[in-house]
Amino acid sequence: MLHELLLALLGYTGDLIIDEREHQKSLGIHLSPDAPVSDERTFKLAPDISFIEPSERDLIEKIITLGFYYRELDRFATKSRNLSWIRSANVSPLERAAELSKGKTVRPSVYRRAIANGIVEILSVYRSAVLHIEQKLLSETLPILATVTQGLNKFFVLLPPLYELVLEIERDDIRGGQLLNLLHKRCHCGVPELQACIQRLLWHGHQVLYNQLASWMVYGILQDEHGEFFIRRQEDRDVEHGSSHSDMSEKLARLSTDDTSLTDWHLGFHISLDMLPEYIHMRVAESVLFAGKAIRVLRNPSLAFRFQDQQLSRGTQKIQGFTGRFAYQKEPLHDMKLIGEELLPQSEADKIEAMLQDLKESSEFHKRLFECAVDSIRAIAASHLWQLVVVRADLNGHLKALKDYFLLAKGDFFQCFLEESRQLMRLPPRQSTAEADLMVPFQLAAIKTSSEEDKYFSRVSLRMPSFGITVKSSQVELPKAKAYADGNSGAALSKASSEISLGGWDGIALEYSVDWPLQLFFTQEVLSKYCRVFQYLLRLKRTQMELEKSWASVMHQDHTDFAKRRNDRINCSISQQRRQRCRPMWRVREHMAFLIRNLQFYIQVDVIESQWNVLQAHIQDSHDFTELVGFHQEYLSALISQSFLDIGSVSRILDGIMKLCLQFCWNIENQESSENTSELEHITEEFNKKSNSLYTILRSSRLAGSQRAPFLRRFLLRLNYNSFFEATARGVLNVVRPRPTIPVLNQ
Repeated sequence: MLHELLLALLGYTGDLIIDEREHQKSLGIHLSPDAPVSDERTFKLAPDISFIEPSERDLIEKIITLGFYYRELDRFATKSRNLSWIRSANVSPLERAAELSKGKTVRPSVYRRAIANGIVEILSVYRSAVLHIEQKLLSETLPILATVTQGLNKFFVLLPPLYELVLEIERDDIRGGQLLNLLHKRCHCGVPELQACIQRLLWHGHQVLYNQLASWMVYGILQDEHGEFFIRRQEDRDVEHGSSHSDMSEKLARLSTDDTSLTDWHLGFHISLDMLPEYIHMRVAESVLFAGKAIRVLRNPSLAFRFQDQQLSRGTQKIQGFTGRFAYQKEPLHDMKLIGEELLPQSEADKIEAMLQDLKESSEFHKRLFECAVDSIRAIAASHLWQLVVVRADLNGHLKALKDYFLLAKGDFFQCFLEESRQLMRLPPRQSTAEADLMVPFQLAAIKTSSEEDKYFSRVSLRMPSFGITVKSSQVELPKAKAYADGNSGAALSKASSEISLGGWDGIALEYSVDWPLQLFFTQEVLSKYCRVFQYLLRLKRTQMELEKSWASVMHQDHTDFAKRRNDRINCSISQQRRQRCRPMWRVREHMAFLIRNLQFYIQVDVIESQWNVLQAHIQDSHDFTELVGFHQEYLSALISQSFLDIGSVSRILDGIMKLCLQFCWNIENQESSENTSELEHITEEFNKKSNSLYTILRSSRLAGSQRAPFLRRFLLRLNYNSFFEATARGVLNVVRPRPTIPVLNQ
């Protein structure tokens, strides 16, 4: 009877102590190893045993519950440590389908296996205690039940909570980071022995976590076959949301066809919140994600970058005097390894691995030490990525090029481009040839200015997005000029065609070709913001140029009339009348030019140049890639906000003002063919309303008193230096004079 009891404590039932689950089926049939953990205690004394006192029966049934807990924990550990899934990796698809149809789906879990290893350690201590009791009872004459109870007393505290733990794990299919989270919560208890056991289980789980972190942050490899790490591949999420694998592949291929590191950077990985333990902060998880992606980039340079780097190194070798016909030929794999080691030195990788190893060897998880180590690793990765992007890839040169072309810093180029395309833009854009037509003035402007010698100019492309054709600036063959340069074509435009041309050419955009690894910095979102600012600035410059050209045209006509008046005394009254009629329009034009000039000066000097200087100071001081990305985002956000592009009411008013200015200029030039001034009067009236509304909005405390536009007060001071705008906005001068005269705008 003693050995029946001791065997039952190790999970083996017999005639005295039975398992109700087995007994109900048929006596002697053992439970299947794959059967789930029982949620009810089924070890009982045989009902036909009558010679045991009720008090002893109760005590025996209490003791044998430890045997039940032991068996269920042992079965859980055996199932979790089963490595048959490794062999099943080589099973043919037909056999795997057959297994699935039979319901033999077992989801392997590395974390469960680690926890099972910890449970095995605890059970081995329990077995040793049972063996010690057996030896003690055989060597001495002692009360059996009292000795067993005294020897196993501490396990009444340990095994029931562990049983409940594995029962919850199996019932809810808890795996990966969720399992760590569960163990971390169970650690907070008031029983020191139980707390030590669960901490040991958590230590085993953290060993897997540290191994995955080392693989990810040292080598850039995601070692997670069963989806238990909190860093996931993007295709895993796509599959979970029902996206087909082919759709996902096409989406990744659109970003980059040959640079997998860039694909991984933008679309490759994400944080799985389901597998992120609650005691690991989201900021720390993002640092882990960034560090791993950065290491992947540093260890996997693009083919073009490798070739360029090899050419530079070989050229240096030639200059240094290396001789021999085959002196510069190296193995490609060897070159790739050398370049990867140069981007991330082995000493730095060893330092990262040593930090994780120190965490791994600690007996307890210290949150502060873990976060400090992750921050240090992230700083190392960010520093080397900064070295790659800023120094080796010449980030500042590309930023300067974007400023030159997207922010119109090369004013001579765009002045020449707008002059060359002026007559073309008077006509509505043709759907089939709009971009091809623009290519002629674009290339002529490059030839006539300094842009032709700019090494970054070949990266700039001109686009009309609504028509979908790209004009590459690197194309040097100029087709024959179109017949759009007819000087009289503007006079023949009808009002309808003018309205079409006003909006038709506003879609002109630029594209910038970026090589590896600058795609990490200049994402499509960043380039789209640059393009948005470019379209706004180009329209502003075009409006300013048209106002200047109209003034030159009117002055030329006035000088011609003056010469004719001296020669023809008879018709001098006609020219005098024309001059008198044009004088109010000149004042209106000057008022428009005054507003456009000041707005252009404010954006180019107060906004762009000041923000550019701030960005340059940050680039000089920072050696962290993520900080640099943040500074550049602040730079772009400041350009957009201080130019009022993010305020719908202001941007609509500015858009309307520029359209009115263009309409005004074209009407002035066409006044010879039409004596009707009603159109000009309407334009002038609308311009007065919109300019006054603009001033009223900009001087409001919401804008002028905020920090979103620190130089807005200077702009308002230039506009309102003689209080004209303020008085007009209050309605003092906002009066439409009776026809046929045009409102006179005095400043």
